[in-house]
Amino acid sequence: MKSFSDLLAAWSVAVWVGGMWAIGYLAAPTLFYHLDDRMLAGYLAGRMFTWIFVTGMVCGGWLLLHRLARFGGAAFRQAFFWIALAMLLLTLAQHFGIQPIMQQLKDQALPQDVMQSLFRDRFAAWHGVSSVVYLIESLLGLALVAKQNAR
Repeated sequence: MKSFSDLLAAWSVAVWVGGMWAIGYLAAPTLFYHLDDRMLAGYLAGRMFTWIFVTGMVCGGWLLLHRLARFGGAAFRQAFFWIALAMLLLTLAQHFGIQPIMQQLKDQALPQDVMQSLFRDRFAAWHGVSSVVYLIESLLGLALVAKQNAR
């Protein structure tokens, strides 16, 4: 029987990776498709991304600590550990680096939508960077799911 910490680790993988895929590839595109107000869609998507980044920080931190506690130094030889660390670092870069830049551009554009302002090109470039980072993290998430039971 698995311990509670093992169960919590499995749930962390499910919540983090499942949440990333659900928000990034289902919920956010749906908002932009169905809402006429793109500023509202962007605001709501941004809030969801903030929550999944916070979720990623908590889950990623727990997964690393759990692996270290369970396997000690052998955790450093496991792909799972390095994938989780890479995902956590990408999450931190998104939340504390890229997203604040994008928010600053949105704030500078007010009361206009950033895409109707002088900041459009810079915002689009940072949005592209954010999208690529998110895609990489999402693909790493699939690898994390595949490796979660490996020792």
